[in-house]
Amino acid sequence: MNVTIRKIGNSEGIIIPKELLQKRGLHAGDNVAIVEDGEDLCIKKVTGSPEEYERKLKIARERMKKYEVALRELAK
Repeated sequence: MNVTIRKIGNSEGIIIPKELLQKRGLHAGDNVAIVEDGEDLCIKKVTGSPEEYERKLKIARERMKKYEVALRELAK
């Protein structure tokens, strides 16, 4: 599905088609996270509070940094 980045006020954004929002159970006001995965961007629904999500993300980043060498070897 292709969408165009549009000017929205002083920002830029995309309009997610209604059918896709319904399929994924997303509604106006839901919190989502945009995650970089290599060259891709992934949009994920945030469950729980945004603060809890950020706390978990911080822990994950710390662990990935701590075990970077091992994770790179496992990825081969």
